[in-house]
Amino acid sequence: MFGWTLHGNGRTAAPGEVVSPGERLNWPATIAMGIQHVVAMFGATFLVPTLTGFPVSTTLLFSGLGTLLFLVITGNRLPSYLGSSFAFIAPITAATASGAIGSALAGVVAVGVLLALVGVIVQVAGLGWIDRLMPPVVAGAIVALIGFNLAPTAWANFQVDGVAATITLVAVILFAVLFRGFLGRISIFLGVLVGYLYAIATGYFGVENPDTGLSPAEVISEAAWIGLPEFHAPDFASPGTWSTIAMFLPVVLVLIAENVGHVRGVATMTDQGVNRYTGRALIADGLATTIAGAGGGSGTTTYGENIGVMAATRVYSTAVYWVAGLAAILLAFSPKIGAVFNSIPPGVLGGVTTALYGLIGIIGIKIWVDNRVDFSRPVNQYTAAVALVIGIAGFTAHIEGFEFGGIVLGTVAALAIYHLGNLIARARRTGADDGGPIPAVGQMGGDPQS
Repeated sequence: MFGWTLHGNGRTAAPGEVVSPGERLNWPATIAMGIQHVVAMFGATFLVPTLTGFPVSTTLLFSGLGTLLFLVITGNRLPSYLGSSFAFIAPITAATASGAIGSALAGVVAVGVLLALVGVIVQVAGLGWIDRLMPPVVAGAIVALIGFNLAPTAWANFQVDGVAATITLVAVILFAVLFRGFLGRISIFLGVLVGYLYAIATGYFGVENPDTGLSPAEVISEAAWIGLPEFHAPDFASPGTWSTIAMFLPVVLVLIAENVGHVRGVATMTDQGVNRYTGRALIADGLATTIAGAGGGSGTTTYGENIGVMAATRVYSTAVYWVAGLAAILLAFSPKIGAVFNSIPPGVLGGVTTALYGLIGIIGIKIWVDNRVDFSRPVNQYTAAVALVIGIAGFTAHIEGFEFGGIVLGTVAALAIYHLGNLIARARRTGADDGGPIPAVGQMGGDPQS
């Protein structure tokens, strides 16, 4: 597993050459590449626990451990970093608003177990059934509604300090538009840094918290440089926990889409044989998410930011990810770093999340565009339209003591409308073929495939 072959002279790859997963550069170059991957994932990975109230250091720890576990399970053949998944933000935010962190962690654990089981099925039966259950129009709707469902949260933070939020948002956009390559890819992180510096300049860090009597600057100065992360256990016994878990289950569909897309992306850039590790990737991410939830961390997923770094450098060595995972674990044992991240002002978070939550929604729309979903078909129109309105408006349903939020209801609506609509269309076509009434032009909506 650890028998990497030294690529070329070991210092760098020649123009046009690729450093494959089973190769590596010399160790100084590999360590430098690993640190670069830590920087690439850091902005998004710390942002999820910051927004949800989870311990930053704990989430970072399980992110690093999850990455190492992923590499072991995939036999060091699939380069990937497991960072905090944005798909967990909405259900965690809702769960912690109405209960303690334990219920939210129970939801994270449930998602991890289910994702691992899906991985086992994929390993045995292949990917075809996932493509049939969740075609592009459904997958795009689910991803989009998860992002747009968070819009009210972004607005609530934005209103706390509109100036800081606006400065942060403008900085994020400018970094993304003006810079190419690495700086452009970490525009979210850089935007938060600009907002943070504005907060320092305007005296935010000298204002005492009325609950603790300490200012953010005092909390940071009193935090130790080295210490254990803050651990929490999931709570499966509290009333309402199972309705909370139901709220988390649609996240599984997002993680499946992200993992499958990651594997296919790496296969395209390196070797198509990598696709055979899709089942292992799902199992690994499921186990990593389960372990994170069991200890107080947020759920994980394979990170597009790191795929971008690999595409830019053409270095796909899994040795680089061992360095990145170990570096994340070391950073997790610094409470002072966690205190710095926890001190980010609400206004700054409001600015960055206005962009971030919208971008999550755009990822779903990009799935439609990339797969050329035909929106002239009524079944596709209503699959997307109804699901998005349910998610954006935050529909809720109370059924026998269970509360289902916009993400759950929107996901169910997308799946039901698409599959029932196509079932009816096929039945009508069969009826027409058998001499039954022929539907009017435009009623059938075209071919039942999206």
